Amino acid sequence: MNDESTRDLVAPEGVQEIVARLERAGFETWCVGGAVRDALLGHPHLDWDFATAATPAQVMGVFKRTVPVGVEFGTVGVFDSQGTMHEVTTFRRDVNTDGRHAVVEFGASLDDDLARRDFTVNAIAYHPKSMELRDPFDGRLDLKRGLLRAVGKPGERMREDRLRALRGIRFASRFSFHIEPETWAAIRESASHMGRLSPERVKQELEKTMEQVERPSIALEWWREAGFLNELVPSIAAAPSERIAALDLLPRGDGQLAKGAALSRLAMLWFGEKESVAAGATKALRFSNADSAWIASLAGARAELGATIDREIRAGTPAAGDMRRWVARIGRMRTESFFILNAALWRARLAAEASPAIEARLDAVTKTAVEIAFRDPIEIADLAVDGEDLQKAGIKNGPAMGKALHALLERVIDDPTLNTNTTLIEIAKAL
Repeated sequence: MNDESTRDLVAPEGVQEIVARLERAGFETWCVGGAVRDALLGHPHLDWDFATAATPAQVMGVFKRTVPVGVEFGTVGVFDSQGTMHEVTTFRRDVNTDGRHAVVEFGASLDDDLARRDFTVNAIAYHPKSMELRDPFDGRLDLKRGLLRAVGKPGERMREDRLRALRGIRFASRFSFHIEPETWAAIRESASHMGRLSPERVKQELEKTMEQVERPSIALEWWREAGFLNELVPSIAAAPSERIAALDLLPRGDGQLAKGAALSRLAMLWFGEKESVAAGATKALRFSNADSAWIASLAGARAELGATIDREIRAGTPAAGDMRRWVARIGRMRTESFFILNAALWRARLAAEASPAIEARLDAVTKTAVEIAFRDPIEIADLAVDGEDLQKAGIKNGPAMGKALHALLERVIDDPTLNTNTTLIEIAKAL
């Protein structure tokens, strides 16, 4: 056992209150997990969790406001004085596991509880009153040397929960850590067992990687090297390296922007795949219908238009008429996202082969495309005539009407000044 103390780690007042109340009731309690790790690294973290000698029933007896988060696994949600919920879990040891779900036994000690955790940097406990650190696996030393290392035998830790392999890659890429060789070998060995993970868990890991990791390309290349892409997301297993590198050039986002930024990064994973491929992959991963449609639409537009857009950007500033056609195909509400992704993809290429001229065009093309999307007529609904106007001009309702409206839109996309009621009716009569 390695007992240490520190004067640099101070838990929030609400966290101290939870520990104090449980210990006044006679139950040993410690802060554990990611909050302790992040605080030692100097990173802000609000998600403080606890390990305690109290059973779930005893925890619920101490606090009035609780949530039975996972009572069968010993976890109860407790609200602090600021209204923030924290998970309080009984000291436990694993009795049996199928690689994803464990059968646990209560009545363990703190050291038993820490021994069942995944990585040494997550197996550090902190007591806010005594300011003592309990670190039996030298996790604090691994933090200092930037090393991700499994607790105990790496193979056993990965077999207990196959999700740990993905979490390990996320932690290492998030903190720019190296992965200890035996731990990496155990992570790679997990590839053939990834079928135990539910699609929802895989999706959550992808989302957390995009939200938390400054350079997600590192994580995705580790996924590829370990064989996880082939097993879990085969539709992007052969994605070009420039697409993976482009993830790092999209902002991670903070606060309320984090979800939107993560969605843009997720869209980059399929940017250029056929729309049907992206739709099938994202639905299989249980993305919401709205997010799946968004990602698939951007992917399909890039697959269809990418070669043409790239050729025009190489040649010079694209013509306005061409850009209006691109925007019409991409869709008004998706245009800005499409060209932001497109610019990131280009910049990933330019990192290997610089071109100041192309670099200078990228932001200008994005700005022009967005202006076109919200200024120019690019949809039938934007035309200065409707079906009733054309019926009065002698065009019958039905296929002929649809054909006429599409023909008028083509003319207006070429020249927006034609978009007046009188001019369009004259053109329609001449069709």
